[in-house]
Amino acid sequence: MSPRTRNGRPAAARRPHVRRRTRTSSRRRQRADDRLIGLLIAAALAVALVVAVVNWLLAHWWILAAVGALGLLAGSTRIHQARQQARWEAVRTHGLRYALPQLDALHHSRFEDAVRDLMRRDGCPDAVRVGGGGDLGADVKATDPYGRRWVIQCKHRRNGMAGSPVGTPDLQVLNGTARPVHGADIAVIVTNGRATAPALAFAKQQRLHVVDRHTLGAWAAGSRPLWELLRAVPPPRSVPPPRRPTASS
Repeated sequence: MSPRTRNGRPAAARRPHVRRRTRTSSRRRQRADDRLIGLLIAAALAVALVVAVVNWLLAHWWILAAVGALGLLAGSTRIHQARQQARWEAVRTHGLRYALPQLDALHHSRFEDAVRDLMRRDGCPDAVRVGGGGDLGADVKATDPYGRRWVIQCKHRRNGMAGSPVGTPDLQVLNGTARPVHGADIAVIVTNGRATAPALAFAKQQRLHVVDRHTLGAWAAGSRPLWELLRAVPPPRSVPPPRRPTASS
């Protein structure tokens, strides 16, 4: 008699479950083997492709040489164009002049650009326009050849002298931020209009400089740097390199 369980069924009924588990393991091994074979075939194809490309390049080396020569030519052309552009920019900046009607017609942001370019003309290559929302009283910053840090606030008036004058509050903003916030040695407010008498008095008390329409006209249309047109500017921090003589100076 065959052995039976307590409920009377034969104990051999569990054997098919063992067979199913063996078949599952066999399928997994087969899939792993298929994956490995696929990877080996892909690697072999990649190696064959690399070998074919290398052989082709060795047989057609002149193509590589031509591509390299074209790359060098394109690179040298770009470098030459950049240098030429820099030379033209230097010439344009050095000879920059503005008449007052030109400045009057500018948008206020372009007026700030003009002041920046005039500072660059005078030998301040790091001059930058920073005006805009949250500028904290600085529209243009620059370092002159003597090492002095300039902070400039620009006040453009579309109507020139007929526009609203620069008042004491404008100078108070400049005075409050130029030195403690921006580290200015020279704090300047530039306008194509005019300033009130109290504003001028406040500027003198606080060692601020006001470039009004008259001074702006002399600066923009001439060749003298701004520090030669202002009174009582701080002494130089360093000795500047000699300026190259030009036909216009």
